[in-house]
Amino acid sequence: MQYDIIIIGSGPAGYVSAIRAGQLGMKVAIVEKEAVGGMCLNWGCIPSKSMIESAKLYQKILKDALKFGIEGIDKKQLSFNYKKASQRANSIVKRLTKGVEFLLNKNKVEIVIGEAKIVNGNAVSVNNRLLETKNIMISTGAKFEHLHKSLKKEVSVKEFFELSEMPDNVLVFGYDAPSIEITQMLSMIDKNVTLLVPDEKIMPMADDFLVDYMNKILIKNKVKIHTNIDFSNLDINEESVKIGEEEIPYDLIVNLGKRQAVVPKSDIKIELENSFIKTDDNLRTNISSIFAVGDVNGKSRFAHIASAEGLFVINSLNGVKAELEFEKYPLNMYTVPEMAQIGKTEQKLKKEGIDYKISEFSLAANGKALAEGNNEGVIRILSENKYGEVLGVQIVAEHATDLISEASAFLQLESTVYDVAKTVHAHPTISEAFMEAGFEGVDFAIHK
Repeated sequence: MQYDIIIIGSGPAGYVSAIRAGQLGMKVAIVEKEAVGGMCLNWGCIPSKSMIESAKLYQKILKDALKFGIEGIDKKQLSFNYKKASQRANSIVKRLTKGVEFLLNKNKVEIVIGEAKIVNGNAVSVNNRLLETKNIMISTGAKFEHLHKSLKKEVSVKEFFELSEMPDNVLVFGYDAPSIEITQMLSMIDKNVTLLVPDEKIMPMADDFLVDYMNKILIKNKVKIHTNIDFSNLDINEESVKIGEEEIPYDLIVNLGKRQAVVPKSDIKIELENSFIKTDDNLRTNISSIFAVGDVNGKSRFAHIASAEGLFVINSLNGVKAELEFEKYPLNMYTVPEMAQIGKTEQKLKKEGIDYKISEFSLAANGKALAEGNNEGVIRILSENKYGEVLGVQIVAEHATDLISEASAFLQLESTVYDVAKTVHAHPTISEAFMEAGFEGVDFAIHK
């Protein structure tokens, strides 16, 4: 029996691709050596968001209960039970992974448990079973490189979310969404946390507006931040790390720094570039029948982009032509408040010499945000001056990661700020801040 495609790895790149392939009538098998759902569902996206929600509720009760008219809470008795919050997160993970398995089976995807080995461009071996195929998709993800082999207190993100208890003093090494989310979550449950960043900025991919905003929030929450950290040159032992004149004690180091591809075993040479599998614009490797999607190719570290890449390949194999437009894919950060962006940053617009306008609306003037007590934030639209086309959007808001989907539609349809302003939004909603920001950027009297 020959498969149309064998997918190695069942994370968001793999399982979404497999389901789509099954829907299109392809004969497909998905190989997973550990847990269906991959890193995102089992040890990353889902448990982290679940723990963040527990931390947010804890802080809401601690700070705002009386403000909302809720009395009788003894703050001295209030505490965060990490073990129970972790158990809740695990129950959500199990429910979702079972759901993924159901969808794979529903779409006639064969699930093969075991470690895959690529024999050639048209064959994969699993548990001494040879699977022949027309195409192979590698979606095995990426792993974090060890910071220091001799450090016993270093944990990966997977190991971090398997802990049932959390120590008091934690170092987080990394940048962008994952490291900031974990740093903030730990801070909200009363842990002493220090963020060590191997870059000049805590969020290298984000617009400077969002970077500055988040820096202020972390400092306000008394999180220590050290940038431009080269871990190999740190003065560190099993008890503390010394940065400058400051001695920082720690019980745990969470490693979210540099990553490298998890490359499956192979009898043929698959070309790498900067520790990731090298692909062309169509996500093909140096072997024409083998594709690499998601974190393993190093183009992005977001689950939804991994899924988009996988869908792109499956659709292409079925004659559906499209383009991978990474600039039109959102960047989400599940911080407090949440942050999201899509399209061009202000820095890129300046670099490209584009004449642009910034239109923004503060949530401090949004009715629903005020009613919810979540009025910190802003919606910011970057538009081209001549025709008003929306080129980029940045959001700081309680539900920014949901709101950014509206901005995705703007960019996909090449909408203008005039279109945004004319779109009637329900009231009261957070999303009507888009309409208000649109009005900030237009003059209907001169636009006819």
